[in-house]
Amino acid sequence: MNKKIIYILAFFLLLGGILAYNYYQKIFGKAITKDIELFVNSSDSLIDVKKKLEDFSRSPETFLWVASKKNFEKPKAGRYLVKEGMSNNDLVNMLRSGRQTPLKISFNNQDTLEKLAGRIAEQIQADSIALLETFRDREFLSKNNLTEKSVLQIFIPDTYEFYWTVSPEKFRTKMWVAYKRFWNENRLKKAQKLGLTKDQVITLASIVQKETAQNSERPTVAGLYLNRLEKNWPLQADPTIIYAIKQLKGQDYVVKRVLTVDLEINSPYNTYKNTGLPPTLISMPDVSAIDAVLNAEDHEYFYMCVNVDKLGYHAFAKSLAQHNRNAEKYHRWLNKQGVNR
Repeated sequence: MNKKIIYILAFFLLLGGILAYNYYQKIFGKAITKDIELFVNSSDSLIDVKKKLEDFSRSPETFLWVASKKNFEKPKAGRYLVKEGMSNNDLVNMLRSGRQTPLKISFNNQDTLEKLAGRIAEQIQADSIALLETFRDREFLSKNNLTEKSVLQIFIPDTYEFYWTVSPEKFRTKMWVAYKRFWNENRLKKAQKLGLTKDQVITLASIVQKETAQNSERPTVAGLYLNRLEKNWPLQADPTIIYAIKQLKGQDYVVKRVLTVDLEINSPYNTYKNTGLPPTLISMPDVSAIDAVLNAEDHEYFYMCVNVDKLGYHAFAKSLAQHNRNAEKYHRWLNKQGVNR
């Protein structure tokens, strides 16, 4: 009789141990099978999260069971780095607290505000329309003496850290702070020495950016344009003509060659007809282009055209006669390549 009682007690102890172990494993055991990025949208429910975990969890249903035991109903939106071996308890706590991991967001020299908004929307939760509306917010523009055309200049191409759920307003604010930080005392002094405002430096940098992709050549190009500004000569920058054409025909319009007729376009961005700098930047310059203007090369060049002997670079000239020879060589090359527009 005593033995029977002992066996029964042992059975229930064993059963209790097994149940306790299973209970413990459901809550604290290793649930996640590999490291993943888990993106939870604002509209996602626990069922949605469970579906996203199905390929990476030993038992997605157990996640829902643990969530119910902890009275957890609504996950916080975010980008979460879920580690291999993480328990359901850890996962629920992470989603409850919104303990997401920031990510690196980068953008290069985007031509337009629309392209910038699209590039950013690829990397955060906010869509491009919401971003674009925020960038164009009239109150923000007016407060900071910006326009829809000039606001592009506050976005300095770089890599920044944000949360995936950052709002368009907070994104814009951080960009504005970074822009003001970029224009430190050293850069402002260099701009002042050139007799330019920071807006004018960026406008000229945007032209330099479009004129040459060679970082090593940009200080030379910047110096040439500064020489022309000092003499009150028209800049005669083809990138500004291309910008004016695209303003008329649309950003997708392809211009491979600037024609003589294009130089008559009635636009404040036509630097063949107007002296001085255009009203705003024509594209987003990167840091190398901005610093090329601030550290422009001191030389006596006033003319340049594509160097057909070293494609990707320019042939510079001090005199119109030399420039005409370079230009004629370039036009012959264009005709030979069949580039008409």
